[in-house]
Amino acid sequence: MKRTIIFLILLVMLMNSIMPIAVFAVGDGNIDSGGGNMGSGTSENKWSPGYDGVRITVVRSSDHSIVTAPIDFTNRQPPSTMFHFGKVSKIQYNSGSNLSPIQGSYYYYNPAQAMPRIVSTNGKNNIDAIKKYFCSEYTIKRIADITGINYDILINGEYKLLLEPIAYYTFQGAMIATTATEAAMYDEKLSGGLRRKMVSLSHKNLPLSMFLEVGDLGYPAWSGSTSKPASNSDIKSYLGLGIVRFKEKPDPPIINTFDYEYRVNTEVITSVMVSGGQSDPDNPTNVSFEIGGRTYNVGNIYYPSGDSQLAWVKWTTPDTEQDMIINVSVHGSGMTTKSTINVKIVDLDKNPPPNPVADDRNDSFSYASVPNREQKTTANWSIWSPWWQGYWVWHSTGEDSGYWCDHGWWEFDLDQYSARLSADMRITNDSKNPTGSGSIFKSGYGINQLVTANLSNNQSSAITYPQNAISYFPEFQYETYWRLLECLSSGSNTRFEFKKNIYSTYKNRTHFTPIWMPDGAYTVNTWVIDAWTPVGMLSMNLRDTLTIRGNLWQDWHIAPLKP
Repeated sequence: MKRTIIFLILLVMLMNSIMPIAVFAVGDGNIDSGGGNMGSGTSENKWSPGYDGVRITVVRSSDHSIVTAPIDFTNRQPPSTMFHFGKVSKIQYNSGSNLSPIQGSYYYYNPAQAMPRIVSTNGKNNIDAIKKYFCSEYTIKRIADITGINYDILINGEYKLLLEPIAYYTFQGAMIATTATEAAMYDEKLSGGLRRKMVSLSHKNLPLSMFLEVGDLGYPAWSGSTSKPASNSDIKSYLGLGIVRFKEKPDPPIINTFDYEYRVNTEVITSVMVSGGQSDPDNPTNVSFEIGGRTYNVGNIYYPSGDSQLAWVKWTTPDTEQDMIINVSVHGSGMTTKSTINVKIVDLDKNPPPNPVADDRNDSFSYASVPNREQKTTANWSIWSPWWQGYWVWHSTGEDSGYWCDHGWWEFDLDQYSARLSADMRITNDSKNPTGSGSIFKSGYGINQLVTANLSNNQSSAITYPQNAISYFPEFQYETYWRLLECLSSGSNTRFEFKKNIYSTYKNRTHFTPIWMPDGAYTVNTWVIDAWTPVGMLSMNLRDTLTIRGNLWQDWHIAPLKP
């Protein structure tokens, strides 16, 4: 009883002094530990393994201010008569708070899911289990409930959790609770009296049960001994703390979509641009396209934070005209974003020219300029390729033991791809034209056409070769009627010609010019299209010219009757 009274007097004496703390450190899951054998105690000065806890303080990341009053977690039920110093964190002591002794009225929480052992007796406490426990959703939600902070707000990256190990032990016959910092400050007031009696606990196993493994926010990590008693100064500056840091809430994926017009029965590419946060093999992004009742899944979409990546799918359009809606879903960062793409499918083989006849006339005809149809002959796109940048850190578990851990991160290379479209067209006299010569022919006769196209590229899986070519004619002012050419050879060397003309006696691949077409240049305009890439369609606007001199009737004459 006498020693208990002496202890209480010493505690009261502390109320008249202020003990500043030199430094405070923080980190993300930033906790390591050490310690060693406890040795034996006495009935007046002793500690039983398992009588420990953790003081938890919510701290604002930007200015290190205390957001809520600290709370204590423990698996035990400390006695109501126990001495303690209230709910004060290391940060508050660092800011000038003094030790204020209190007997009784110690408030604590027994979590339903028990904590792992915090303070070891042999320096081999399970630090991985401690990290896992205090970074778990269960524990964070429990802390949010007790402190009154909304869980989503607590984990949005603006706050950190300061963890401080607590020991419940008997000193000079009285039960006392201290954090490592409080033990060091108390020992200083006792001129080393606590260290002399409880050194294995107060200056070794308690402070070494948690310390920063990596320096953060300007505060150094602990690089000293993990098995020998520490000084009061080192405890206050380096030891007896761990940090749980929350990553900022990931950005939801963002989709940028584009509407398309396609031709019937054509292999096409549909693309979306995906961004938001970072996508890497640890946190991948996937895109699903729902097209015509079928789902196309595209994975391995990676990009660094602040950038974006195209995602695309290759598919074949239906063989009838229609309007379609493509549903797009992007899954990334644990969230899903949805959007739609409007698609129009058209049939270009519905307006072939009518059959010209011998008595056709067009006295009001005038030449129109050859149109400059849309032309895009080159495409460039890129794909992010992630790779792991290793950064190995040594984690000491004792004087001569420890392990290496890779604390690396994802880096990205940007791979460039391209495609280039080249094409050529040539119109010639039909093989059945008896008087055509070179580039000269008479109106009323037919012409043939050959279009060749080539698409050079360095990623064949991401392109389609040209699939359609449409020819327009001067007699229709390069509109109203046209001919959809037939693809006779596909692939890297594509070849198009006129379809077989149903009005041709010989079913030739021909286009008949009207007999009324005036003398002069006869220029055909051909648009080569449907060479698709992830960044859109490539196309070329072509033209070729023959010269009309005379008409078909001039090749006819009436022979005299023989007598």
